[in-house]
Amino acid sequence: MNFLSDISRLTGGTTRLITAENVYGEKGKGGMAKISAAPQDEVVRIGQLWSVDHEKHPARDLGEKYKIRPCITLAPQSVTTIMDVAGEGAITHIWFTTGDKAYRDQIVRMYWDGEAEPSVECPVGDFFGCPFTTRLKLLSLPINVNPQGGMNCYFPMPFRRGARVTIENRDTKDGLLFYAISYEERPVAADEAYFHAQFRRENPLEYGKDFVILDGVKGKGHYVGTQMGWQQNSQGWWGEGEIKAFIDGDGEYATYVGTGTEDYFGGAWGFGDNFTAPFLGYQDLMNPTGAGGVTNRVGHRHSMYRFHLPDPIRFNTDLKVTMQALGWRVGGRFLPVRDDICSVAYWYQTDPHANFPVLGDRDALEVI
Repeated sequence: MNFLSDISRLTGGTTRLITAENVYGEKGKGGMAKISAAPQDEVVRIGQLWSVDHEKHPARDLGEKYKIRPCITLAPQSVTTIMDVAGEGAITHIWFTTGDKAYRDQIVRMYWDGEAEPSVECPVGDFFGCPFTTRLKLLSLPINVNPQGGMNCYFPMPFRRGARVTIENRDTKDGLLFYAISYEERPVAADEAYFHAQFRRENPLEYGKDFVILDGVKGKGHYVGTQMGWQQNSQGWWGEGEIKAFIDGDGEYATYVGTGTEDYFGGAWGFGDNFTAPFLGYQDLMNPTGAGGVTNRVGHRHSMYRFHLPDPIRFNTDLKVTMQALGWRVGGRFLPVRDDICSVAYWYQTDPHANFPVLGDRDALEVI
């Protein structure tokens, strides 16, 4: 971590900010959108829709420089590019906001150095720690979500030849996205790895099967975070399962094995209350006030995160990460539960990376 340890250093980097009013983050071109029925040239070049109402715009008495295009319209069932820059640098901050009903319908993908397959592929809500299309407040260091739905990511994302970020709108209606992406044009050191994030879901999980958070990773890197959403299909406590990280050729038995689901996410004894902290957090989405409410019932949805910033899981050749899904049955025996479980894995690694599994269509991701 270097949030404050190197803030006083002069690096020679150059800061850029990409928004709907400066789609390429160009120097001296922020806030230049005009109230016009005709789109700006750079908006046409990047392929975004232009939807500025020149007759009813709230800045029609003021004109240029007065918040002409703060957001973009996403056409139904389309992919829109929101960042496409060449050269060397690193994304330093991403801010999004959109309606919570769109959290699973809007898919964010990120591509480094001209790669054909994404290094990041996640529903927008889940990427920012908000599973089940539920708007949450998160106070972690790398992912921060504030009222009402201001979603922030501070994971540094270096690139050497270019970066491209797209948003797919799977809805049959127009979507809306406000966004700001800060990045630095700077040299990228040889030992800086590429950021990756991958979403998975099993609904329901196969009986007796461990939930796979991440698999098929080849290369050298370090695992830096897990976000999980968990909907109960069984009554009672559901979190006895162990986290397992199979590192560098591990076979049947993993090197990194935890002691229980809530233990891995920093809690104990079945959580018992909601909390959000710099590296760990848990929220019962059906019991937002926390302690004292009814919980752990069929249909309850839980959200958890752990960010391995001070304690990354390092690998040199390969990595697989799983979570057991265990509840209780009569007689004090474990019950392999068949719950609706989703996750986002965050990690850094050398490229090229293995292709991700197919994300699944809109029905496969739908929250019902």
